[in-house]
Amino acid sequence: MNQEEIKKILPHRDNMLLLDEVTEEDGTAHGIFNIKPDAWFLKGHFPGAPIVPGVILCEILAQSTCVLLAEQMTDGKMPMYTGLNNVKFRSPVRPGDRFETKCRITRSKGPFFFGEGEGYVDGRLCIKAEFSFAITENKL
Repeated sequence: MNQEEIKKILPHRDNMLLLDEVTEEDGTAHGIFNIKPDAWFLKGHFPGAPIVPGVILCEILAQSTCVLLAEQMTDGKMPMYTGLNNVKFRSPVRPGDRFETKCRITRSKGPFFFGEGEGYVDGRLCIKAEFSFAITENKL
């Protein structure tokens, strides 16, 4: 699915939509985000040696995972992060990198969904995390 198809599921727009494409295979979301050298989050992080902030990598994992929740996000509902656990940053992600995700939903309880995911560049593990979401009413 391309960005226009992703926008039908996720509420993110403009600079906060951090997926170029995503596919789902056997319950795993495979996302791709190409890190552009002029990305807003690289300005000042860090001058002369830019790397993608960890919080942005966590957001990319979340957006990839939420594509798996498309059936839950009808009638004005949207996902909200409720937790991050066991986040491990293994290797920096830099401008020009093709960041790839593999994310899964591990369980659910009511409006809460729990997942895990990893992010890679050229097969190298860069981040691994567990997280949770609540499906809420979109009050925007």
